Amino acid sequence: MTESYCDSPTIASGPNWLSQVSIREITNDDLPALEWDGEYSHLRKVYAHAFQAHKSGKAILWVAALPETGIIGQIFLQLISDRFELADGIDRAHIYSFRIKPEYRGFGLGSRMLDEAESFLLSLSFRYITLNVAKKNHKAQNLYERFGYQIISHESGCWSYLDEKGVWRDVEEPAWRMQKTLS
Repeated sequence: MTESYCDSPTIASGPNWLSQVSIREITNDDLPALEWDGEYSHLRKVYAHAFQAHKSGKAILWVAALPETGIIGQIFLQLISDRFELADGIDRAHIYSFRIKPEYRGFGLGSRMLDEAESFLLSLSFRYITLNVAKKNHKAQNLYERFGYQIISHESGCWSYLDEKGVWRDVEEPAWRMQKTLS
């Protein structure tokens, strides 16, 4: 018999694990945990740059942490961007780097994090939220549609970054840009 992710030891703490999760601003000490045991170590410099944007007030970085387990999710909110169609610092913000560890998906954590992000942005008087979702990520797209996001354009998904070894990497992940009007 194979073990499903629902039976994994990290989830076996019972049905109340979700209520134990805290969603909070990131700290410098959290940065290594964003690498998810090496799976995302190639994004180390990207995360460091995002943390600098967080410290300067251009972004808000949140993590979802489960006691005795650590960080199990993240969501970044870009408040000010060079691309004003994404985040203009006035009434438009952009969600990015939103992910939850696979074994914690499907239990409502993503919905909770998205709801908290939207409520926070509304409290800051932002009226619009944009995000990009990979065209092949149908589960995430369905989540966003349930929350009222609508596809407004195609994104090439082309970008480059400097990895942890100092090598430039090119990424091409075609995406949909989605938008929601907050009320």
